[in-house]
Amino acid sequence: AASDVYKRQMHSMENTLPNTPSPHQDNNVFIGAGVLFTGTMTVPNRAVIAGQFNGDLQAREVFIDSTGQLTGTTLAEDIEVKGDINESITSRHLLTVRSSGKVKGKLAYASIEIERGGQVSGDMTQG
Repeated sequence: AASDVYKRQMHSMENTLPNTPSPHQDNNVFIGAGVLFTGTMTVPNRAVIAGQFNGDLQAREVFIDSTGQLTGTTLAEDIEVKGDINESITSRHLLTVRSSGKVKGKLAYASIEIERGGQVSGDMTQG
C-alpha cells in the first residue's frame, strides 16, 4: 500500500517525454508507512511522509499521506496534509488540509485551503 502511494506520488511528478529527466524526479524523499525517522532533513524538491517523522523538515513541497505523522518544524513552499502534522508549520505559498488531515500548532501560511472534515487548531498567521 505504501509503495502504491509512492508510485502514485512519483508518477504525478514524472515528465511525459520519455528519457527526459524532470527536475521534479530528482532530490525527493519518501518516508514509508511503518518507518520512523528522527532528525533533520533538507529536501530540494518533494518530501512524502507516509510513516512517522520527528524533527525538522525543509522542502519545496511536503505531502503528508493519510498514514503519515510529522511532528517538529516544517518549512516548505507548499504543504498538503492528509495525515497529521504538529508543532511549527510554515507554508510560504499554500497550506492544503484535506478532509482526513489534522494540523495542530503554530501555523504560518500565505494561503490556506481546508476541506470539509479537515482539522486545524493553534496559532494561525497569514502573510
